[in-house]
Amino acid sequence: MSEPVIDRAAMGRLAKALGFICSPDHPTAVALRIASESGAEKDIKAARALFLKLKPSDRRAALSMLNNDD
Repeated sequence: MSEPVIDRAAMGRLAKALGFICSPDHPTAVALRIASESGAEKDIKAARALFLKLKPSDRRAALSMLNNDD
């Protein structure tokens, strides 16, 4: 089963949401912002790895904020 692909715009919105929840200079928010801007595979992998290391409550809150944007 392949992993879902998140587009660059969604990564940027996720970075903003996480910046609001944790802080704009949180390493995961910074990595997501960099991945969104560059689109480079290595940046995306690094941001995803950091995102998965977050507390589950922080991940849910950030993803919830994305779902509420629609």
